[in-house]
Amino acid sequence: MSVLIAPSILSADFANLAQALDLLERASADWVHVDVMDGHFVPNLTIGPPVIKDLKKRTRLPLDVHLMITNPELYISEYVKAGADHITVHAEACTHLSAVIQQIKKNNVKAGIALNPATDPSVLRYILGEIDLILVMSVNPGFGGQTFIKNSLKKIKEIKKMLESQNCPNVLINVDGGINDKTASDVIASGADVLVSGSYIFNSKDMNNAIKSLRA
Repeated sequence: MSVLIAPSILSADFANLAQALDLLERASADWVHVDVMDGHFVPNLTIGPPVIKDLKKRTRLPLDVHLMITNPELYISEYVKAGADHITVHAEACTHLSAVIQQIKKNNVKAGIALNPATDPSVLRYILGEIDLILVMSVNPGFGGQTFIKNSLKKIKEIKKMLESQNCPNVLINVDGGINDKTASDVIASGADVLVSGSYIFNSKDMNNAIKSLRA
């Protein structure tokens, strides 16, 4: 399977999100990554279910919703109703991680677990059979435009080996943070299946070429 590209609309012009979605479709993006921040789990505020509901009306692309929020279990149903195709929660934000994953899955939505840069992949060991994707944060979450943390490559490789040892070939490894034409090749070589990229894609003069360069 070729690598999937999930542009993050955190870096888009929020006054022109419909146009951004149209451009992403024309540029052959695979998913739309939606960063949800609550000002508590991370020091930033972004968007919530009403905006996601409107995004769903304007695109054919799957909405990959990344919840950087505390107590995500209280809000899962709202994001399901809004139209999220994938919902990823942070391991660090969930006291009962398996229960939250089950809450997502019972709504026929793909479930993912995100790991902050300093979080050990061992937290995944007993839940790999329940999830659809793993999001490796290669920057500290909260803001776009940060520099890729090189130690993330070691973590990606470790997770890839863990998936192979537990025979979980369908679990996707997503990588988010500092992804550009300089870092993408090493990330893919380490085992990534999905690249989340915001600033590099939306700040480029040609979005189509930017996405092609990540695939290459």
